[in-house]
Amino acid sequence: MSPLPRLTEAHAPLVRAIEVVDAWGERQALHIPAERDLTIYIDKRELVTLMTLGAHPEWLVLGYLRNQRLVRTPDEVESVTVDWDVNAAAVRTRSGVERIEERTARRVVTTGCGQGSVFGGLMDEVHALVLPEARLTQAQLYALVNAIRIQESTYKSAGSVHGCALFRGADMLVFVEDVGRHNAIDTIAGWMWMEGVSTDDADPDQPYVFYTTGRLTSEMVIKSAQMGVALVVSRSGMTQMGHTIAQQLGLCAIGRATNRHFYCYSAPERLVLQPGLAGPRPQPRSSAAGEA
Repeated sequence: MSPLPRLTEAHAPLVRAIEVVDAWGERQALHIPAERDLTIYIDKRELVTLMTLGAHPEWLVLGYLRNQRLVRTPDEVESVTVDWDVNAAAVRTRSGVERIEERTARRVVTTGCGQGSVFGGLMDEVHALVLPEARLTQAQLYALVNAIRIQESTYKSAGSVHGCALFRGADMLVFVEDVGRHNAIDTIAGWMWMEGVSTDDADPDQPYVFYTTGRLTSEMVIKSAQMGVALVVSRSGMTQMGHTIAQQLGLCAIGRATNRHFYCYSAPERLVLQPGLAGPRPQPRSSAAGEA
């Protein structure tokens, strides 16, 4: 078995208590997310600074390298050391990163909260991605949406963060929150590597599903596909570029998923519809309603 990277277990407070003034002029104690910067160094070379909640910084760093395709397999990384005293993550690889200066020369600032960034060459490799066979039933979709609804979270106590999760069928495997949804998906990608989770041999009827509270942008679609996940669900909507890439890849993108409502934007053949579970269709409001 190939050696996994050695990771520190750096911890930092996820929320900070502050004092606010409410609409009645009264002072109250409130918690807000403890956003902080984390600069990643790879073999002593500064790579990027991420703004993060810092819940699982080592997974975040590892997943960032994975999703940027700077590292192809986890055994290429010897260690990830996070030090919150200096807000830095030091990555040591076993053999260096081939053509790192060339591959990181062009950076694209994304639409992600917290100003995410991807390296330009990432977009050029989309056509090579092949997704596994996977099918999600409407019942499974409703079950995972409900699992998110009852999940304890920083968002419920402090707001201002995005949540992401990885499911197998309707079973939640991991849930991560961060100030940006791009950080949360990278953290899950790092977790998958460390836990040896692979989608290659997944049961098509118990597929891996990625969930995000944020909108489905091109970045989120590409990263999901790179993780081998063919189904993504969001409680928000989808961008035009995200939609175009999802269609090219045959990735099933489901948005506006709340309670019994959802829209399937792409690859509907991967969704096993059970319309009876949705209940009666709401009747359109009459233009004459309320005129009497």
